[in-house]
Amino acid sequence: MGLTPLPADEWDDDTRRAFAGMLPRERQNPEGAGTALSTLVRHPDLTKAFLGFSVHLLYRSTLPERLREVTILRVAHRHECDYESHHHTDIAREAGFTDAEIEAARLGKSDDRSEQLVLSAVDELFDTSRLSDRTWNVLGEFLDDKQRIDLVFTVGGYSSMAMAFNTFGIEP
Repeated sequence: MGLTPLPADEWDDDTRRAFAGMLPRERQNPEGAGTALSTLVRHPDLTKAFLGFSVHLLYRSTLPERLREVTILRVAHRHECDYESHHHTDIAREAGFTDAEIEAARLGKSDDRSEQLVLSAVDELFDTSRLSDRTWNVLGEFLDDKQRIDLVFTVGGYSSMAMAFNTFGIEP
């Protein structure tokens, strides 16, 4: 299965409205929006709703940037999602990660205790669809309630994106 980006001649007002407030007007087209968004916009209402959630996860999350990125890198690896992995490798580098740290995060390893606990939590969520009381409490040693909630939703949100990108055949 696969979906191609919505061709330019099929973009209409509903399509462009899906990006209102999220993409500048000059990017509200197939080239400017990129392959992933131009494919997702085949369902404008869902795209608009999901982008609001995604913007929170990436730009408004209470998770510290490094913890957010190790989370996403691990999710991308577990789902074998090349698009997410490629995209977030660049974001992680901008956040100061070394290539070795990026690869370690993908493999679920870190020398930093808090990062390692988050990576283990990602695996627990992936494997059991829940965090144990023990894991929740250990995470509470360095994350507050909002941050732990953002962690769970980051794993879920990026898992949803990985499933969609893999199913639709969206490549980096």
